[in-house]
Amino acid sequence: MLFFVFLALLNGVLIGASRTINGRLSTRTGAFRASVWNHVVGFAFLTVVLLVLRAWPDLTDAPVAAYAGGVFGALFVAVNSHVFPRLGAMSASLLVISGQVLSAVVIDGVQQRTLPAPIRLAGAALVLLGLSLPRLTARLRQREIRKCPTAQK
Repeated sequence: MLFFVFLALLNGVLIGASRTINGRLSTRTGAFRASVWNHVVGFAFLTVVLLVLRAWPDLTDAPVAAYAGGVFGALFVAVNSHVFPRLGAMSASLLVISGQVLSAVVIDGVQQRTLPAPIRLAGAALVLLGLSLPRLTARLRQREIRKCPTAQK
């Protein structure tokens, strides 16, 4: 289990690095071109990995959800490439993670055909509160700077 925790953390680091790289590229080439580069290079990399592992998938047996996941993934990269350099790494990441937490609660509720347990809702609320703390503290600091008489000179 600990291996999967570290793997998920490493994945988060790689996603952050990827967003930064794609965001910088999008300021030069545009969000959709940056997304195309991301997916072309990713496709080439995964093709080599699958060929080395001799695990090429049967493309005729792909479920419809596989295509929807591909569309959502491409939009995710393109939108992140567009907003990341404009909002900054912290704000963009916080908003993306908040959206993921909220959608996870909804998806779990729909799949289980029940309302989320109160403890699960409380956990999601705590995560969202924790994610919003950096923005709240930044706003409080800005207010303090505006109130300080020496800061207005």
